[in-house]
Formats: sequence, structure tokens, C-alpha cells
Amino acid sequence: MHHLIAPSLLAANFANLTPDLELVNNSQADWLHFDVMDGKFVPNISFGFPLLKACKSVCTKPIDVHLMIVEPEKYIEQFAEAGADIITVHYEACPHLHRTIQQIKDTGAKAGVALNPHTPVSLLENVLEDADLFCLMSVNPGFGGQKFIYNTIPKVRQLKQMLIEKNTKAHIEIDGGVGLQNAEALLKAGATVLVAGSAVFKSKDPVDTIRRMKAIGEDLYMV
Repeated sequence: MHHLIAPSLLAANFANLTPDLELVNNSQADWLHFDVMDGKFVPNISFGFPLLKACKSVCTKPIDVHLMIVEPEKYIEQFAEAGADIITVHYEACPHLHRTIQQIKDTGAKAGVALNPHTPVSLLENVLEDADLFCLMSVNPGFGGQKFIYNTIPKVRQLKQMLIEKNTKAHIEIDGGVGLQNAEALLKAGATVLVAGSAVFKSKDPVDTIRRMKAIGEDLYMV
């Protein structure tokens, strides 16, 4: 299985999003990553339903919605209706995580669970067979353009082993500070989805950057 690239809208040009959305459409990107922040769970506020609906009307790729919000269960149906194909909630924000995963699946969307950098992957043990995706934050969530936390790589290895033991094909997504400099190490550790914001949209040629990220580790798939 080849890895997926999910450019993050957080690094796009908010004053004129359509060209950036068309860029994603016409690139080798697989998903569009859409960060929702509420100013409570994370110290920033980003965007919500109206923008998601607008993106859905232009974007031809699946939209990967990452809810960095408290009480996500209140908004799952609305995000699905607005165009989310994948909905990821934070372990730290969900006291009834299993129920919330089921709630996401009931909308027809794929369900993801995200972990902050300080949260051990061992805490996912009891939901490994329930979610479609596990997102490891490789920066402290809230802002784009942060530096990658290298402790993420052993966490990826550990989570990969846990998924193998359960014989589940769930994705391992990495979000934060991902770029050409660390993509190969993440893929070798077991990551299958790379979220890239600044690395894509702040580069001179975003389409070529996506192509290069997609081509990294091609030899990993020759086995």
C-alpha cells in the first residue's frame, strides 16, 4: 500500500483559497486535511462549517477533518453533512471515545483518533479495532509551521506493532512539521498518511513538493 499525502489547508492562502484547492485537485495529493480549532482544546481558532462546505464544493479529493475541539460529539453529524469524509477526534477530548467513534461511523464517514505528543500510544489499546485511522500529533496542536517532535518516530513504530498484533489495517497519520526532511523516516517507522501544511503551500512549487513526498520511499513498496 502506497502512502497518502494530505496537504493541510491551515497553510493555504485564506484570502484566495480556490487556487490552492485546485492545486490540490490537480496534484498527486490523496486527501485535503482540514483543521478545526475551538480556542478551548487548543489555543487557537481556525475554521468551521461554512468553510468546509465551500471547500467541498471545489475540492475533488476526500476531506480529512481533524477536530481539535472539546465535546466533538456535539458536532459530528454537522461536520459529516458539511462534507467531511474522515472525522478525527482527540483521545484527550473524548471521555466516551468508543461511543464517539461509533457516532462518526454512523454518519458514513471514516473515524479517526488523534493523540497529542505527550499522550502514550498504549492508551489506544482498547480502540485499535474500532477506528479507521490513528493520528499522531508531531507538534503540540494549535498552530501551523511548528518544528517536528522527533519522539514521534518511536511512537509510530510502537503503534504499528500494536496494529500488526491486532491484524488491523488502520492508517497511521502524522500531523505537524512533516516535510521532505523527515517523511522517509516516518514511512519506514510505519506511517501511511503524511499531513503536510507549510512544507507544501510555502514551497516554491507545491505540486512538485507533493509529487516528491509521494515518491519518497517507493522502494519500501517493492517488497
